[in-house]
Amino acid sequence: MTTQTRPLDHELIEAAAHVARTRCRGDNHTMAAAGRAQDGRIVTAVNAYHFTGGPCAELVLLGAAAAQGAYELNTIVAVGDRDRGVVPPCGRCRQVLLDYFPDLRVIVGAGERLRTVPLTDLLPESYVWADHQLDTGESESLSTS
Repeated sequence: MTTQTRPLDHELIEAAAHVARTRCRGDNHTMAAAGRAQDGRIVTAVNAYHFTGGPCAELVLLGAAAAQGAYELNTIVAVGDRDRGVVPPCGRCRQVLLDYFPDLRVIVGAGERLRTVPLTDLLPESYVWADHQLDTGESESLSTS
């Protein structure tokens, strides 16, 4: 279900945009992300580009949030440097975010088309890693039979 952005969503966009403007330098850091924790805190991060791949800002944000004790995120946004605005998460980030936070909402779009959507809308017919893991209790009872 897509919704219009709320004032709290605009606060997240501004937090990410501020980090993009003030912390992204050169080619190594070109994207910033901001996430809102369940307790209302905003956590920010930047990507760490490297020719071997390097993590996107959204993935760095997962580690930064955990380091700050924010283990549950409810909304996330990424913003590009040089005033590129909101940038949707790449496919890898969509999958990782889904595995960590299946109920996460993501801010996407630009200008009048800014909206907040469930992550699952960005990854239809999703593969949810946790849904495909063996139940350890069941597998232990089978191995002792």
